[in-house]
Amino acid sequence: MGTSSKFSEYIDDGKNKFDITCQYCKCLILLPRVGLYVVVKHMLPLMTQKNEEVTTDNGENLSDFWRIDDMYTFENIGFTHTVNDIKYLSCADCERGPIGYHILSTKKSYLALARVKNHE
Repeated sequence: MGTSSKFSEYIDDGKNKFDITCQYCKCLILLPRVGLYVVVKHMLPLMTQKNEEVTTDNGENLSDFWRIDDMYTFENIGFTHTVNDIKYLSCADCERGPIGYHILSTKKSYLALARVKNHE
């Protein structure tokens, strides 16, 4: 598994080494050693603030994600309405996002490393 040098300090034995929080409000999203580091190319819509509409017209191609196999593992997370078998993830407190996505058919969630903070 190729670890991007940009994120290698946050990964221990393939999992998140630290708490994962919202980069804006510091809401706790994921506890340590819960997310599995995966490289998956996926386009996420641009980040929005609370009450702004998320559209799939403009986006950012990302490839470094924490994969979470059970959606109930999250400490705090928000889910959008379904768009083509995908629900986008947002911060449960400030509602900024998308910070990742959830595939309904596989029941797996992917949290973008570039859109969250890792804290010791």
